[in-house]
Amino acid sequence: MKIVAVSDTHMPRMAKALPPDLVQELQDADLILHAGDWTSPDVYDMLAAYAPVQGVAGNNDGPAIVERWGYRRIVEVGSRRIGLTHGHLGRGNAAANALAAFEGEELPGIIVFGHSHVPLLSQEAGLPDSPNVSLFNPGSPTDKRRLKRYSFGIITLIGESASFRHCYSDSKI
Repeated sequence: MKIVAVSDTHMPRMAKALPPDLVQELQDADLILHAGDWTSPDVYDMLAAYAPVQGVAGNNDGPAIVERWGYRRIVEVGSRRIGLTHGHLGRGNAAANALAAFEGEELPGIIVFGHSHVPLLSQEAGLPDSPNVSLFNPGSPTDKRRLKRYSFGIITLIGESASFRHCYSDSKI
């Protein structure tokens, strides 16, 4: 299964259309995860033209997006649980806040988050009764924030294995 992960699209302010590199990867996506800061509900329609979309709201999203998606969710993909949150709620950095969003429950094996606009893949130790957690921030395909390149992510699930890849672009158009 191919999952395309995006965050921090900040559309239409940062881009009027989805970047071509992202569109190319969306062509054969099975699922799309958006980790918040859509800033326009229209982004859902743009993404949903390619595959089912699951998402959460971020700190720059208005009431309509917050009401529709909330700030955290668990997405079940087969036997896997993927946590989805923006990473802005809390007192730590985005990765720490993303992990903390699921404290007090069985941790999902993967947590996709955003907020920092900085691509990240990190393995974090789970609780004694929980497996390790893969924290995955796809970065932003439209707002690179002091970084050299724009980015989004691909998660590939095959059987019990998961692989993660960041896709980088020098341009959002």
